[in-house]
Amino acid sequence: MAAVVVALAVLVLPDETRAQAPNGNGIQGFLDNLFTGSIANGGQNASLAPRVGSQEVLSAPKQPASSAATPWSGEDGASGHPLMTAAAIRRAAANFSSCVAAMWPDAARRHITRENFERFTAGLSPDLRIMDLMDSQPEFTKAIWDYLDILVNDARLARGREILATYKPQFDAVEKAYGVDRYAIAAIWGIESNYSTRIGDRSVLQSTATLACVGRRQTYFRDEFLAALEILNRGDLRPEQMRGSWAGAFGPTQFMPTAFKRYAVDGDGDGRRDVVDNPADLIASTANNLKKDGWQTGRTWGYEVVVPNNFNYMLADRAKAMTLAQWEQLGIRRAGNKAFPHSADRAYLLAPAGAGGPGFLMLQNFRVFMKYNPAEAYALAIGHFADRLRGGGSFVQPWPRQERVLSRAERLELQQLLARQGFYRGTPDGQIGSRTREALRSFQASVGAPADGFASSDVLERLRRR
Repeated sequence: MAAVVVALAVLVLPDETRAQAPNGNGIQGFLDNLFTGSIANGGQNASLAPRVGSQEVLSAPKQPASSAATPWSGEDGASGHPLMTAAAIRRAAANFSSCVAAMWPDAARRHITRENFERFTAGLSPDLRIMDLMDSQPEFTKAIWDYLDILVNDARLARGREILATYKPQFDAVEKAYGVDRYAIAAIWGIESNYSTRIGDRSVLQSTATLACVGRRQTYFRDEFLAALEILNRGDLRPEQMRGSWAGAFGPTQFMPTAFKRYAVDGDGDGRRDVVDNPADLIASTANNLKKDGWQTGRTWGYEVVVPNNFNYMLADRAKAMTLAQWEQLGIRRAGNKAFPHSADRAYLLAPAGAGGPGFLMLQNFRVFMKYNPAEAYALAIGHFADRLRGGGSFVQPWPRQERVLSRAERLELQQLLARQGFYRGTPDGQIGSRTREALRSFQASVGAPADGFASSDVLERLRRR
């Protein structure tokens, strides 16, 4: 991948959510694909998963060894957290074996046998390169329209249609059992791993053990590491199958170990929950995840809408849901002059590119996508990809592609200026989230501009002139 890292979390995660990621099938696993370059070409040149006899192998080909062997920089983490200093990382790494051994009592309480604990932890060593990935501070972000172009492309759509045809019996059974749209499941599979060709090649045990003993998220990852041991102890997966992102997400739809425990099911009755190489288990487990997160059967994720001129964008807030009929009374219309089929459904307005781009009314199933991965651009990509697989077309309205994406230094300056003028009360970090957008809307309203919360170069110039 090019030297400039694509920083989608900066673009799409609300401030308070980003601090908690990864969350279940969280953003970290997805972003690891960006760090390793796996979606840089949108899957255009990715090879399809190999076939063995009549059964397609779902696991991804191994990534180049050099990607996992990249050494740790030896530098302090950019977060400034005391556990991310180079000295603290070295001390924790020196104590790694003792840290892992000390988790035996917790493992025993989870009914992991001593024999399996010793077998699965034998020879583990810390992968300190993860510390650089965990605390990276990308300079640039990707515009949401570029992000969608990368993820929803003709090659991936064609492969998705093949997957839907190949595994039609499994999708039929899952739709009947769980009431979850097959196109949504296929979209997650395609975007998370480009249909199993880009899963990642780091050992889940090594990654989660490293993060459980080194760095600033040890409590969170201790649970993930112990959950990984439970999966192996039960015999659902083998260690060689549990390979994935640096944060521990694995399989074609990128389950974290704790998410596997909550959602994985045995889709074909063979006694194992294999979300890596068994399509029935993979499809059923992903459907179960969405269902338990609140999926509404027979409903879509949202609608592209036309927002009228002079609209009050202070209403574009996830906390301000209204019925579709109420939005219509405010002048919102569905793109393409189509009617809303269920006018009593509640939705919130999302304007990811501000007043210069398309708007969207987001329903309950969009919120479910965001539970799977807490990023608005990710959830929008999943919903749009699912619609395209179903036979729908591209978005009707154009994106403001002429807009220049702000650098991290400019985003930091924007937050500092908003704080200086009394609009922003968070800690400036160069990452645009919900609190920053709220501050932007307040500033824009104060100067008579459309209060859309979009961090454009124009609004930065306005702030500089104040």
